[in-house]
Amino acid sequence: MWDMNQVNPLIKQIKVQTLSIAGFDPSAGAGVLADIKTFENSGVYGFGVATAMTWQNDMEFEKVEWLDYYKIVQQISVLLRRFDIKYIKIGLIESMHVLHELVDFLHERIKQPVIVYDPVMSASAGFTFHEGGQGLADILHKVYCITPNLPEAELLFGGVNLYDNLLQKSATTNILLKGGHSHGPVSEDILFAGKLAYTFSNPRLPKGAKHGSGCVLSSALTAHLALGNDIAAAAENANCYTYNFLGSNETLLGYHKPSQS
Repeated sequence: MWDMNQVNPLIKQIKVQTLSIAGFDPSAGAGVLADIKTFENSGVYGFGVATAMTWQNDMEFEKVEWLDYYKIVQQISVLLRRFDIKYIKIGLIESMHVLHELVDFLHERIKQPVIVYDPVMSASAGFTFHEGGQGLADILHKVYCITPNLPEAELLFGGVNLYDNLLQKSATTNILLKGGHSHGPVSEDILFAGKLAYTFSNPRLPKGAKHGSGCVLSSALTAHLALGNDIAAAAENANCYTYNFLGSNETLLGYHKPSQS
């Protein structure tokens, strides 16, 4: 019989652990597979829990099959029996109801979890998952950071006076607004934290569009928080990691490179 006590000293060598709770994308450009690549190239060990099975590649999305809440938490429970996980990135979730239950579960099972929520409303390959985020306000205080792109932010927080709205909401939770959907020669990720705004700018790459780039930014942020960075430094490091990912080649599927920060 396997002696768990013999393994415990080895587990302690895995000092920084992170968890992705997200959809399974067989192209590995987005979802839990992309998150794991990002985690480990950022210098942390990544665990993964699937919330959905998808039929997709970098250009086409055929369908999604959701895993119910109990199957998701059963996967998490097995990991928590063995590993001390505190930093969690949540990606594709079936509904706001499931998200509420999942966040509550994590707070029940983990002391002061650091949760980064990436509100995936649609696939870059052209499939809409959710039309709105009614009920999000009820759990913002339980989430450390939310990472919407521009269309998602407008849907969740209102398109009128969006930046003022995000600044006010940042008193409750940190918000990292992804800049990929903006226009112009410069792409800007903007962090709203404690009613302050931090901008991270990069020249827009001519062939920098990548399937799953939003997932990569969110998981890089989670990894750098797990490494002990404050939210501003973690966001800056995540911006740098993602920019390297976007510039790694000219296809829609990027390569991950070890973080230099």
